[in-house]
Amino acid sequence: MTENKLKLNSEKTEALLVGTRQKIASLTVTDLRLDDTTVPFSPAVKSLGVFLDSTLSMQTHISFIIKTCFFHLRRIASIRRYLTHDACVKLVVSLIFSRLDYCNSLLAGLPASSIHGLQRVQNAAARLTLRKTKRDHITPLLRSLHWLPVNTRISYKLSTLVYKCLNDSAPEYLQSSLDLHTQPSDRHLRSAADPLRLHIPRSKLASAGQRAFPSAGPSV
Repeated sequence: MTENKLKLNSEKTEALLVGTRQKIASLTVTDLRLDDTTVPFSPAVKSLGVFLDSTLSMQTHISFIIKTCFFHLRRIASIRRYLTHDACVKLVVSLIFSRLDYCNSLLAGLPASSIHGLQRVQNAAARLTLRKTKRDHITPLLRSLHWLPVNTRISYKLSTLVYKCLNDSAPEYLQSSLDLHTQPSDRHLRSAADPLRLHIPRSKLASAGQRAFPSAGPSV
């Protein structure tokens, strides 16, 4: 930074230590030293609208989405009697789904317990839109609105990214992370009949490694 005549603004700089809970707990380092500036480690940092925590569990990000979405749902509920069905759908799509779907491919591979809160948001949005109560079963409501469940929306986003990678319409850094699976010419396996079968790399950590795009993309 000195060579480029830049100076670090310590008040706007955050550092994140990423690892397993056991690894982080065993470390004694509490900050990052850059020249004459000390940057303390934060439990979570925000990058391009996404909160990343030290264990990459995405819980901070999910909690923020849930809190924000329910805030907007309460605002919509306060004026619901003045809205037509179509107007309510547009508001929900604009204020709620824009947040549920933003960078949701990062949530691929998370346990169902982590996604449950986001599904509660979508369920509440469906009941509000259709003027239903908690006693009404949610599956028919989602189908009538043609809304995919949250977990399916995550898989859809991931599938879309893989499709773009295979058709040269994705950034190079994403395309280069996927490898087509090739079989030796003398082996006749069922998988060899699929020319677009992707190789799934091995990962050490099931909690994070298998959620990375090179592994999660081919697995979707």
